[in-house]
Amino acid sequence: MTIFFNKNFLYMFLGRIVTNIGDTLYAVAAMWLVSDLGGSTFYTGLAGFLTIIPRFIQFFGGPLIDRIPIRPLLIITQCIQSFMLLIIPIAYYFDLLSVSLVLIISPIITTFNMLVYPAQMAALPTFVDEKELTKANSLFTFAYQGIETGCNAIAGILLVTIGPISIYLLNSVMFLIGALLFSLIILPKQSRKEKVTDMESILAYVKKYGVDLKEGFSILLNKTFSRLLLGVIAINLAGGATFVVLPEFSKQQGGAEVFGFLLMAQALGSLAGALLAPYLSLERFGIGKVYATAFFISGLLWAISVFSPWTWLLITIYGLAWFPGGVTNILINTCMQRGIPKHLLGRVFSASFSISGIAMPLGSLLGGLLGVIIGSVYVILISGIVVFLVGIFWMFDKVTQSLPKSEDVTETTFIKPIPKAIGN
Repeated sequence: MTIFFNKNFLYMFLGRIVTNIGDTLYAVAAMWLVSDLGGSTFYTGLAGFLTIIPRFIQFFGGPLIDRIPIRPLLIITQCIQSFMLLIIPIAYYFDLLSVSLVLIISPIITTFNMLVYPAQMAALPTFVDEKELTKANSLFTFAYQGIETGCNAIAGILLVTIGPISIYLLNSVMFLIGALLFSLIILPKQSRKEKVTDMESILAYVKKYGVDLKEGFSILLNKTFSRLLLGVIAINLAGGATFVVLPEFSKQQGGAEVFGFLLMAQALGSLAGALLAPYLSLERFGIGKVYATAFFISGLLWAISVFSPWTWLLITIYGLAWFPGGVTNILINTCMQRGIPKHLLGRVFSASFSISGIAMPLGSLLGGLLGVIIGSVYVILISGIVVFLVGIFWMFDKVTQSLPKSEDVTETTFIKPIPKAIGN
């Protein structure tokens, strides 16, 4: 645990924990509030769509992250989110709260939050030794998903005891504390920092910005990543559909407490996979083989969870279905940080999050509509089958099976297919 003697890592880690408390409680409170105010899975589906849609524009933040100082970026985004969260309690106090207002504010908050995670991932290699990257990624995932586990465990109880409006107030305070912690970080100056000046036309800058975006996408859309991205898009389609029907499904199973425990199980499964990833020695196996096996198991557990006769068994199986995803997230993040030059990490991670999550808004809308037509149980069942079929596809796809081992990844693994004209 000597990595915590690194003050920059410590403050970034603590900041991530605090803001994740706000993120997690906000996500639960917002979805439950929309479900109560709207009274239909259609509105939760629409909420999921509007909340996830910022992923479409997230890739524009990649070159921005690579150019501007990350510390001010983290501080400003936290402060803006804190202010936006206060609008809901104020509207409630003046009896102006409506489902429309919640639906408008949610994507705005998410848009600012979209810059935070890729910025942190891009900053990590600047103050953490390469040999400690896997450990650092695992700890960051703990901050991202471990706190989510605890918050989801109590989210249902908080919804019943203090209500979603009070949770919004608590979230606002958490984001302010996060901004304070991020203000303590001291990062090295970015050597590639660029600004638009009087000597550089706006048109030329936009053109260069476009080239940077193209560079990030070129890395992701080469042979190494393309088949994995295709499958991940389908998996996120299923994930978006499942998430928006969980409130209605939970009401059928017992209420807000069940909703909180299902989200807790999901986070706990992902967390366990992330924390155990460094000890599973999966770097000795091909990336494609690991992904195929992981999501074959995940989809199977996902689908059969809805047939559980007892609530505790439902929660357990559903949580185990998310364990493989936690493992693969650590594996692919480490691969990218090893194989991509540090000055390109911001645009590549942003492009990665955008492309991989591109189906989630559509999945949210589709899940909400299907929830009205066929019911939430069947939506979750079909989603699990989709993930299962993706695992099968990866098992028999020759390109996926031929992907290199994580331990063999170098910079040429990712950037070799990129034309030199847009390289560095």
